[in-house]
Amino acid sequence: MSTTTSRGVPRSVPAEAAAARPRRFRRGGNTLAFWLFTGPFLIGLTVFVYVPIGWSLWLSFFEARFTVTPDKFVGLDNYRQMLENGKFTGSLVTFTVFAAFIVPLTWALSLGLALLVNRLRFMRAFFRSVFFLPTACSYVAASLIWKMSVFSGVRFGLMNTVLGWFGAENIAWLADPDPPWYWLVIVTARLWLQAGFYMILFLAALQNIPPELYEAAAIDGAGPGWQSFRHITLPQLRATSTAVILLLLVAAYQAFDEFFNLLSKTTWGRPPLVELYYTALGQAQDYGAGSAGAVVLTLLICMVTLLQGRFMGFGRGEDAG
Repeated sequence: MSTTTSRGVPRSVPAEAAAARPRRFRRGGNTLAFWLFTGPFLIGLTVFVYVPIGWSLWLSFFEARFTVTPDKFVGLDNYRQMLENGKFTGSLVTFTVFAAFIVPLTWALSLGLALLVNRLRFMRAFFRSVFFLPTACSYVAASLIWKMSVFSGVRFGLMNTVLGWFGAENIAWLADPDPPWYWLVIVTARLWLQAGFYMILFLAALQNIPPELYEAAAIDGAGPGWQSFRHITLPQLRATSTAVILLLLVAAYQAFDEFFNLLSKTTWGRPPLVELYYTALGQAQDYGAGSAGAVVLTLLICMVTLLQGRFMGFGRGEDAG
């Protein structure tokens, strides 16, 4: 490629310089397209997530009653108030125990469903869709169905009808904390709602396991059942299991919809988010204390997540010990 000088004498232009121009133009176009597509999302994320988080952290050091505008700086008094509140600390302990039950149950059920669907030779897509469909259901709608139909305390409720076939008395599942039958209602509702989603994650991981590993194990004498699952399938699902457990832990501490709708305005069985809801939006409307409780809950989730990641080896390579 060549150009001419001011006197009309031809002048050669390096091919690399000529080729760089359209490349620079294309890079600029790609950058513009990137910001056009991601800009609205980043703006929404900043306005509706990061700014409220920062404002909540700021409010936690101020006295703010019946207003979200900081009034008087109180330092760590809001944190002291929440940590001395027996209802809030009790909800943290209760739902730590709840997480210890719901996380392994959901993990085992979703993995079991994934193993069953993965072994199917026909109608695999049908059963995969059937198990995944509850994920699309609203937590509020599912809670009302569980409360009014499945675990209704009257004689015509589904569970009481089944128990009546065996001569058992009706059970008021959600009316009395002793015995705590409400945990059965909440756990079954949450299992039905979320097991299908994690089944899809496990199913994708199972389909990525090289079949040569099972063939080599069969040659070495490993059976197709428990031995192959223990020595091949489970180690290959390590990364997926870590991610699933992490998501389940966060979801357990963020539980709100089913508890708020199933237990109504009871003073027992409240998760941390429901306690924070009544603290910030109840009669006192103490936004400062509610923000402090939200920060405490966030720190607890981070601590539990880091401990779980440390225990499961999150971030380490596959060959790391």
